[in-house]
Amino acid sequence: MDLSIIIVNYKTPQLIIDCLTSVRKFTSGLTYEVLVVDNESGDQSRNLVLSHFPEVRWIDMGYNSGFARANNRGIDEARGRLILLLNSDTLLVDNVLKRCADVLDNQPDVAAVGPMQINRHGKVHYDLYHGFNQIRKFFFVLPPTPFFDRLLEFFMPERKYADPNQVDWLTGSFVMTRRTVIDKAGKLDPDFFMYGEDVEWGWRLWKQGRILLLRDAFYVHLEYGSSPEYQQAQMSWINRFKPQMQVSNLLWVRKSYGVGAYLILILHYLTMVPIIYAWKIVMNLRRSGRPFSELERQHEFTRKVRLFLRFFWPTLLKKPGFYKL
Repeated sequence: MDLSIIIVNYKTPQLIIDCLTSVRKFTSGLTYEVLVVDNESGDQSRNLVLSHFPEVRWIDMGYNSGFARANNRGIDEARGRLILLLNSDTLLVDNVLKRCADVLDNQPDVAAVGPMQINRHGKVHYDLYHGFNQIRKFFFVLPPTPFFDRLLEFFMPERKYADPNQVDWLTGSFVMTRRTVIDKAGKLDPDFFMYGEDVEWGWRLWKQGRILLLRDAFYVHLEYGSSPEYQQAQMSWINRFKPQMQVSNLLWVRKSYGVGAYLILILHYLTMVPIIYAWKIVMNLRRSGRPFSELERQHEFTRKVRLFLRFFWPTLLKKPGFYKL
């Protein structure tokens, strides 16, 4: 068996049917299997998917185990020499699976490979982060000005590669690697419920070899189809984090960069609470003379900081657990 495709399901049977239809339509030149790992969807997902694709190997987790644990179960059950983590809300547009497999087969120094994301209209997602420091800089809640951009770049410069296809990590919606690489790097960290686990895994894959993002290969990522209840519209520059995402991000920073980097971020958020209130109160006085009006965004930011602090000690001490809000 050349390739094992692992898809995590949570109440998205039609997305999986559409995804597998595209896999069947465009994939040739390699043998593959599909494993769908279900996170206790409690619906007709199994019957619907298997009615269209009876060859799928269906695995029930028995609870909502999140992204990392479900994929790990799929990796344990997989028979292929290559492993692909593929989101349910994705569509193939050509034989990209064979192309990625050829890269891994012909370039032994490559640890993982993936294509560029496009939306349903064919537009490339150029704003996605593929550098570790890109993500870390985004965690700081600072005014979006050139001064602060330069300041963060000074302390956390981007890593430069000679190969334009080489990146630090790949988003978990499409990551192809070898089983032998996973044997060395380890599977996904089961402490993560959702978000951040692909970055942390990418950190360990990156240590095993080059990570390639093929700039001239593409797949459609519909985005957010698999977890709508964990989504939140971006409100403002101070409230751009989904709470579950940031809990996971802070866990990644602690695991990958140590205590100091983690404490700096926590201290930053605590310091920003009085700053954003003071800034808004001053602005209110100038505009309307009512200092305590329109503080909803400040209240929301404070609420999120409290949520992060619920995981402060377990994260600081790197206690094994399930970091789920």
